[in-house]
Amino acid sequence: MGALSRWCLGVGLCALAVPTALVAQSGDASVVLVEIETSAGLILAEIYPEQAPITAGNFLAYVDDALFDGGSFFRSVRPDNQPNDSVRIEVIQGGPDGPAVRERLRPAIALERTRDTGLRHVDGALSMARSGPDTGTAQFFVCIGDQPSLDFGGNRNLDGQDFAVFGRVVRGMEVVRTIQSGTVEAQRLVAPIRIEHIARTPRRPVG
Repeated sequence: MGALSRWCLGVGLCALAVPTALVAQSGDASVVLVEIETSAGLILAEIYPEQAPITAGNFLAYVDDALFDGGSFFRSVRPDNQPNDSVRIEVIQGGPDGPAVRERLRPAIALERTRDTGLRHVDGALSMARSGPDTGTAQFFVCIGDQPSLDFGGNRNLDGQDFAVFGRVVRGMEVVRTIQSGTVEAQRLVAPIRIEHIARTPRRPVG
């Protein structure tokens, strides 16, 4: 793949396959709701530990450890800043910041392929960033629009092994798009958007 593999070491970002069964689970107790408070606004996301137990469990463990607090969304990938990529995508990428955080990272996790989970990189999907297979740690990305080239067998990444979707934004995509539209140098946001806090929140109706 192009820049995504270079910038996604130990990180995760994209979103969810929406077979009908998955949509129906919106009110299921197995789904965990998290609030992502950023300096650009609030994002509400569902996390799917039943479909992607390794990836969702890893993300939620970092949430519970407050590892993301004080981190940032630092990368915006959009049609105008991928000159060397024949297959173009639209995502924002974020994760924890600082040397002290690196010491708190857990070992990289096994890649849960979309082929196996049934999740897909659809609009709003949260997915784990990585370089090679089994290298994801704490960085993640959010898809803007459907991104099938990031699914298993997709041609954005030369290894064809895709990225691990583990959740989906259910409210706040306008915040995601605001972050994506920020001023960039290459794909790096000139003014990264601070992640103030990520926390589990009681389930509520989403509409």
